[in-house]
Amino acid sequence: MKLFEYQAKEVFKNGGIPIPESKLADSVEEVVDAIETIGLPCVLKSQVLRGGRGKAGLIPFVRTIEEAKAEAKRLFASEHNVKRLLVEEAVNIEKEIYLSVTIDPVAPSAIIIASAEGGVEIESLAVNDPDKIIQEAIDITAGIQPYQANDLAFRLGFTDDIAKQVKKVIFGLYNIFSSYDAELAEINPLFITKEGKVIAGDGKLMIDENSMHRQPNYERTRDYYDSDMEFEAAQEGIPYLQFDGDISLMCAGAGLTTTVYDLINYEGGSIANYLEFGGPNYRKAVRAMELCLQNESKVILIVTFGTIARADVMAEGIVDAMNRLKPDRPIVTCIRGTNEEEAVRILKEAGLDPLYDTEEAVQKAVAIAKGEC
Repeated sequence: MKLFEYQAKEVFKNGGIPIPESKLADSVEEVVDAIETIGLPCVLKSQVLRGGRGKAGLIPFVRTIEEAKAEAKRLFASEHNVKRLLVEEAVNIEKEIYLSVTIDPVAPSAIIIASAEGGVEIESLAVNDPDKIIQEAIDITAGIQPYQANDLAFRLGFTDDIAKQVKKVIFGLYNIFSSYDAELAEINPLFITKEGKVIAGDGKLMIDENSMHRQPNYERTRDYYDSDMEFEAAQEGIPYLQFDGDISLMCAGAGLTTTVYDLINYEGGSIANYLEFGGPNYRKAVRAMELCLQNESKVILIVTFGTIARADVMAEGIVDAMNRLKPDRPIVTCIRGTNEEEAVRILKEAGLDPLYDTEEAVQKAVAIAKGEC
């Protein structure tokens, strides 16, 4: 679960990481009220869960009340579904650095990633000049050690009081990462001000979905999702992503779903939604199809490979969903795995033509979507 910036910064503040003075606003009027406290110039930061906000014009710098009103009105009316603005004091920036803590995808450890060149171009830096990216593995059982924080501050080029402040932020960010069961805790940029202060200019905090029961302060609400279908799926625990293509995917297993997604693209098709109803959700065919039918897709493609999740149970669920929901578009199935023969019988009795080859199923779905069959 990815938190909004204002939530991440609240966590940072409570964890001893300095942040700019700020106030949250839900309307143009509240922006004006916030500026009376924050002062001018200031920054209006759109609270949306997407990257590249600055490049998209979602973080304007304003110098006057009239400019602030106009920008706030523009942002609230934009296509980016901006419902809140964080009105934040303008900081006198001397330098920007990058700092994050995440999970090492290879080793069983956490890893701190830092760079003396932070800001919006950090992704390009990682590709074009990777030697400027510093990485420090952290033993999760022992936690970050003082010598590691000292080394990171030194390698970032800091000494004296600035180094002490940076080390404090490093410790604070790692402790937040650990205590909030995070997949990512990131500050980009971390400001070094001309007054010699170290301040978190931005904040990202992503909590592991599997540990949300240990984080009772955060509840999934509609604000965290781009569409009603994504929110409804999350409420059911069904992995779901919304797109704008022609083929609704209803697959079992993240790896298989991703593979089918790629195959559709290779065949020249497009995806309406990504939905995985395997694993613990393999008995949720009715709810899964209901979500797919909320899309304006031209065909539903169902591909599964069940071992523990039995093929015949999935087939029964698909037929039950068809009988209840009366789908208004073709359904292509490729159901493989445990009790496959029984699954084929069930699908055929329901009037479906079960396929045995995933690529053939993809080709058929793409042809239907294109009106070729």
